[in-house]
Amino acid sequence: MKTFLIILTFLIFFTGCSSKNAFDKFKMDKAQELSVSSLQSSKVLSKDGEISGVFSAIYLNEVYPESFNQDEYFFVFLYIKEAKEMYDPENPTDTDLKLKLNSQLPVKIEKLPDENKFSHLADTKSNWNQYYIVTFKKANTINLVLENGNSSSAILKYKKDYH
Repeated sequence: MKTFLIILTFLIFFTGCSSKNAFDKFKMDKAQELSVSSLQSSKVLSKDGEISGVFSAIYLNEVYPESFNQDEYFFVFLYIKEAKEMYDPENPTDTDLKLKLNSQLPVKIEKLPDENKFSHLADTKSNWNQYYIVTFKKANTINLVLENGNSSSAILKYKKDYH
């Protein structure tokens, strides 16, 4: 009984010293909250049904409407087993992955480093991923798909907020 009281006293003492708890990780700023609700992901499947990667996107028009409102902007990060680059309208090749919005190719693509100004939105930093800012012309519906000749992702659908 004496040992039990000593152990209990130390447990109470050490648990009282903790300044952080599990809920500290849930504190987010407004942009992070919006990005969590905007983040969508899909497996990239080959024609044989095998998983060849993971494709994720955050619709920046929802997260930063004051900055991203002229066109449709996405923060895209993807992992593909085979080393491939995203289609670039300024330097296209046949082997590129093509991200399409409503079957239309992007106007502009900017490849980003692993650490970039949007990294905090996804909270997934990995040197395996490729990160991009992708710009499309303004659209009424948002149906985003990643594809190439051998594989494609599911369609990521976003609802537009009409103010």
